[in-house]
Amino acid sequence: MKTLVLGGYGNFGARICLALAGDASIQLLVGGRDVQRARALAGELGHGAQGVAIDHTAANFAQSLRQLGVELLIHTAGPFQQQDYAVAQAAAEAGAHYLDLADGRRFVCNFSAALQARFQAAGRTAVSGASTVPALSSAVVEHLCQRWQRIDAIDICIAPAQTAPRGKATLAGVLSYCGEPISVWNGGQWRSMRGWGQLTSVQFARLRPRLGALCDIPDLELFPARYGVAQRVMFRAALEVGLAQRAFAVLAALRSRGLIPQPAVLAGLLSRTATVLDFMGTALGGMVMRVQGLDAAGQSTRRAWHIAADNDHGPEIPCMAAILLARRLARAEPMPVGAMPCMGLLKLEEFAPEFAHWGMVTEIVEEGVAHGA
Repeated sequence: MKTLVLGGYGNFGARICLALAGDASIQLLVGGRDVQRARALAGELGHGAQGVAIDHTAANFAQSLRQLGVELLIHTAGPFQQQDYAVAQAAAEAGAHYLDLADGRRFVCNFSAALQARFQAAGRTAVSGASTVPALSSAVVEHLCQRWQRIDAIDICIAPAQTAPRGKATLAGVLSYCGEPISVWNGGQWRSMRGWGQLTSVQFARLRPRLGALCDIPDLELFPARYGVAQRVMFRAALEVGLAQRAFAVLAALRSRGLIPQPAVLAGLLSRTATVLDFMGTALGGMVMRVQGLDAAGQSTRRAWHIAADNDHGPEIPCMAAILLARRLARAEPMPVGAMPCMGLLKLEEFAPEFAHWGMVTEIVEEGVAHGA
C-alpha cells in the first residue's frame, strides 16, 4: 500500500516512517514542504522509501495525492487545534484512507459528522486521534473495565520526560488552550475549568509524584458519552520539572486575565529555551490511567494502569496507534468504512509488542475501593 506520511520528517512523522519503512506491504513516501529533508530521511530509511515535496495547503493537494498514487495518508503535521478538515477531504477525494495524530478536541470530536458521508461514498476508512488519546486511552479503559456494571470516574495523566524531544507544533497545541475555559464532566455535570490550572499531585508507579494540570483533549467529551461515566473524566499533564509546571500555570492565569491573549505565539521561544531546565529532569516519562466504579460483581473498585518509558522513548507512544492501524490497512484486514474518532479500534494487547520494542514497562495496580478524587 502506497503510504504518504505528511510531515514525515517531523518529531512524530519520522518515528512513524522509521516503523513503517521496513514493512513489505507498505511503499513509503516521506512528505512535506522541505523536499531536501524528506529525501534525506528517505535515504536514511532505505527499503525503497521516497522523499516527496508536497504542500497540504495547496489548492491542488488532492490532485497531487492522486498523481502520487497515495492509498493511505497519515497526517502528522499539527497542531490540529486550529486546523480544518481540508487534508482529510483531499484524501477522500483522492480515494485514499486517512489517519491522523490529532489531539485537538473539536477536531476529533467533530470529525465523524464532518466527513462520514465523504468517506462512505469513497469506500475508505478515516480515523482521527490515532494517538495516545483517544486511541490508547480508550483501549486502556476498555481493558480495565471489562464487564463492569458502571464507571464512575476516569482520571488520566501523561508525564513526559524533561529531556525527551519536543515538537514546536505539540507545544503550540498545548498553549492554544492555556488559561482558556474548558468544559469538563465533573461531579456528574458539565463544569467550566481553566486549562493548565487546577494543579493536583499525581502518583505514579515508577515515577516520582508530579503536579498535574488540566488539559483539553477529545477524551473529556468523548468518554462521558461512550462509557456512561457517572461522575468524572479528567485529563492532566504533569511536567517533570515543577518550575516549568508552575510557569504554565502562571501563563494560564495571565491569559485568563487578558494579559497574554495568545500564549501559542510563545511556542517557538519556549521550545528553544526548555533545554535550560534539562539538568533538573531525567529521560524517564510515563502515563497513568485510573478508573473507578462497580465491577462485574457490583463491588466498588479502583484500578490503575501505568506505563513508564525510559531513555527518552516517551514520544514513541503517540505514534503507536497510527503504526498499528497503517499495518492493518496495508494487510487489507477488515476496517469500518467511514470517518470516526479512534476509539474501540485497537485493543490494549495490540500495543504490547510496541511497548516491548522500546523497553517500556506497564503494570496494572488494584487500588481497592476509591475514596475521593
